[in-house]
Amino acid sequence: MTEILIGSNPNNPQIVGSYKSGATNEEKATQLPEPSGYHILCAIPESEKEFDNGLAKADETMRNEETLTTVLFVVALGPDCYKDEKRFGSGPWCKAGDFVLVRPHAGSRLVIHGKEFRLINNDTIKAVVSDPRGIRRK
Repeated sequence: MTEILIGSNPNNPQIVGSYKSGATNEEKATQLPEPSGYHILCAIPESEKEFDNGLAKADETMRNEETLTTVLFVVALGPDCYKDEKRFGSGPWCKAGDFVLVRPHAGSRLVIHGKEFRLINNDTIKAVVSDPRGIRRK
């Protein structure tokens, strides 16, 4: 078993739960946070590990691409997303399963089982794209 710690006090983190090492994808999925209010949980799509010419990207390059990404995958929407009819009169700007464009550094970053996620506000969405491949930040 591996314990999940919270860092409210770095000198004395508290254990809040545990999961089995080697957990299945279904078990890991149950550990994803459910967004509250008007927040959206997004995953960072996998970056290409090589440049177009076949050279491998350095770890620092991969980290920068993840941090500065403008493309996110919508995992879940909070219960209050797009409920304000004055602000979102045309309806929701996105739904679970969409690839969306956001500003670099948007949202709160968190890592779960080595995979980066972001919690963003519902008005952070700039566009929905059907195929995110080839979209890069300039």
